[in-house]
Amino acid sequence: MSISLYDDAGGADGLRRLSTAFYDRVLADDLLAPVFKDFTPTHVERVAIWLAEVFGGPDNFTAELGGHQDLLRAHLGLRIRDEHRQRWLELMAAAVDETYPGRPDLRTTLMAYFDWGTRIAQDVSQDPPGTDLGDPGPTPRWGHDGLKP
Repeated sequence: MSISLYDDAGGADGLRRLSTAFYDRVLADDLLAPVFKDFTPTHVERVAIWLAEVFGGPDNFTAELGGHQDLLRAHLGLRIRDEHRQRWLELMAAAVDETYPGRPDLRTTLMAYFDWGTRIAQDVSQDPPGTDLGDPGPTPRWGHDGLKP
């Protein structure tokens, strides 16, 4: 049996380190900091919990934090532009490299997820707050081979 992406990324602690390394960069970035003007310190933990669930760990985001619907709703009205998305990916790649040095295999898998996810976030962000998103389905699951059916 293969190891889950959650375990390969160091479980909750590893994903928390990744989230912290990323948001340290985002909040210091002239282009992205304004997008995160409503950022709170709990955001780092929420993102780590989301990633844990997506990567095969505990389903705490769904059980305690509103699930897939809540994640999508949080992006409504942000009006993410292409340059925001590209900078986000650049900063995440740097955070991945810092958190998982010498792991190009893990970097490739994580960045494939982040590329996929940021496309969805950018699309949803064009809608105003309060938009009915319908039922987005369960939280997606991502493994070493990409999106799990």
